[in-house]
Amino acid sequence: FCLNPEANYCLKSHFASPQNLMPDKTSRFTCKGKQINHFMWISTFAEYTVIPECAVAKIDAAAPLDKVCLLGCGFSTGYGAAINTAKVKPGSTCAIFGLGGVGLSAVVGCKVAGASRIIAVDINKDKFAKAKELGATDCISPRDFKKPIQEVITEMTAHGVDYSFEVIGTADTMIAALASCNANTGVCVMVGVVNSGTMIPIDPMLLLTGRTWKGTLLGGMK
Repeated sequence: FCLNPEANYCLKSHFASPQNLMPDKTSRFTCKGKQINHFMWISTFAEYTVIPECAVAKIDAAAPLDKVCLLGCGFSTGYGAAINTAKVKPGSTCAIFGLGGVGLSAVVGCKVAGASRIIAVDINKDKFAKAKELGATDCISPRDFKKPIQEVITEMTAHGVDYSFEVIGTADTMIAALASCNANTGVCVMVGVVNSGTMIPIDPMLLLTGRTWKGTLLGGMK
């Protein structure tokens, strides 16, 4: 994978190895005689930690160390899904399914990319205020409609959105997100993580007309 300049899935990364141990299958920490495991090779509340060489990032010498910090993968995943994976274009329309931290980051990404309309979808209306603050132009709850949410979005946008993002991780919402984008040129990005082994039954016609269905890993960030 590393030979492809567009790839960000490195075989040396924690995604290709057990996430609770170092690459050599050991843990470097104990507490009261009991082993403490890692997560993604960097997680810790300790002042100092041990990480693999491939997890080290060089910091610009001009960067103020009192402001340098680790940014959670949730932001890069959502933001990058819009900027890198979907490549949202200025003036386009977008729909984001799920307004947790990752979904809100996708909202930010769509706004930064110049989307003219950003439809935020969630059953929890308490999340709408923050979504609008970050750039959503419309906030809707599937519970407010009798018809499927993909039909609602298609009617709101005449022919479906240009880009849709599923940031929940359920088969039903993945199908809804795919069906809510333009039948010919729409791009749907799967961001949410479903349970392992989950099958997604879809109508092949949803793709035959030209839609693009993509996945994303850390928003394509390196």
